[in-house]
Amino acid sequence: SVVAVFTGKANCPHYAKAELLADYLQTNLPDFRVHKITQHPDKWEQWLHDICEMNGWEHRQSPIIWRELLDRGGKGLLLGGVNDFLEYAQHYYGITSKMLSEEMLDIAEENLQAHIAVEKEEEEIKSLIKPLQIWITSASASICYQLIPLLANGEVFGMTTEISIHLLDTDQFKDVLCGIVMEAEDMAFPLLRSISEHTEIDEAFIQADIIIVLDDVLLNREAQSLENYIREVSEICQVYAPLIEKNAKRGVRIISSGKTFVNLKALMIMTYGQSIKPENVIAVATSWESAAKAMLARKLNMNAAGVKDVIVWGNITGCNYIDLSHAKLYGYDCAIWGPANFPRPLLNMIYDSEWIHSEFLSAQSSLRSRICHCLGMLPAHAVATVLRYWYHGSPPGEIVSVGILTEGQFCIPEGIVFSMPVRFQNGNWEVMTELEINETTQEVLGRLAHELIQEKLIALNEIEEMHPYGADKITS
Repeated sequence: SVVAVFTGKANCPHYAKAELLADYLQTNLPDFRVHKITQHPDKWEQWLHDICEMNGWEHRQSPIIWRELLDRGGKGLLLGGVNDFLEYAQHYYGITSKMLSEEMLDIAEENLQAHIAVEKEEEEIKSLIKPLQIWITSASASICYQLIPLLANGEVFGMTTEISIHLLDTDQFKDVLCGIVMEAEDMAFPLLRSISEHTEIDEAFIQADIIIVLDDVLLNREAQSLENYIREVSEICQVYAPLIEKNAKRGVRIISSGKTFVNLKALMIMTYGQSIKPENVIAVATSWESAAKAMLARKLNMNAAGVKDVIVWGNITGCNYIDLSHAKLYGYDCAIWGPANFPRPLLNMIYDSEWIHSEFLSAQSSLRSRICHCLGMLPAHAVATVLRYWYHGSPPGEIVSVGILTEGQFCIPEGIVFSMPVRFQNGNWEVMTELEINETTQEVLGRLAHELIQEKLIALNEIEEMHPYGADKITS
């Protein structure tokens, strides 16, 4: 069977003439099928150029008509314009069109109005199903590659929420980004409306609902000082923050992740982006939580899913403290029996207290090494988990650790980004200030805060050097 494809400007009288003849043929010939495509006059030239270039055709006016043989495949056979189609119909079917010019003009006007109405309806439908716009910086990183399937499979935002992903990186990684885009498109996720690569910084974060900042600095203490690394982080955020203010949606949510300076990145984005809401910027500590739970589960010979409420305090990718004083075990096989949802304090179940104070605490350096050398699965899962909690709430009663801007909670100095226990509900988070902490923990928090204050002071000195007349505004 033959399919004739008719395309033309919606207001083209010649298209109208060919269209009516095609309708007649389709009605009277069993093997003749018509597929019609109208284009708005403003879009016609570009559309015609693209379709001709794709098929290697030469054609410059409306309409353009081609034939496709359904049982053979391959590209279409160009018939040409309206006169070519009239000759084709006369030669093969002995049928001609006797439509007058006035009729052609009337139908062309009707076609244009119908096309505009359909376009408007499609736009209205699209506006009702607006995809979440997700931007990922330093998108050539391995964590991004692992993160995309987690975001696109529906488990993070829900099985009815479509998403559009925008990958941002420098021009040297353009080929990597294009490869990720092609692979994600080929996976045909039902909820992934679109995925695109961007290397032009000026177009970053347009209409962003979510921004995931993955930028890292390569640490080599012999080559550079700590101050130089902090300067590098400040410069990155100095570029990003004004673009977020200019291009992103007002309520944009920003997640700082990566292997280095995640607290500082979050703080600097707030510092440089004065209109960005501090409660909408968080640093992810879930990788540390997960790794610590796994280590404890191995010691206890149990499923890691049963270890809850491990708290990560402080500088997530610097000096942090893993606090087990509130940790609980669920489903732990021991002498005390209880229902599946019955929790047991973890410290009561580990009789080898020496292991807690020696091996577990000293093992934090090995945890750091595991986290820093992971290939992307762990941090990708951490980002996806925090986003799911942010949108749908964390499990009732459970503690989640994230880095947030301090306001004096737990006697921690104000104005730094510090990892602490929170709960997510109703699209927001709140600090679990009801948790009691002992004097020893309080002393540790003071030392951790000192490191972050030093980082902040170094960064603000860099700001003052770069903005000698504007430092007061930025640091206020």
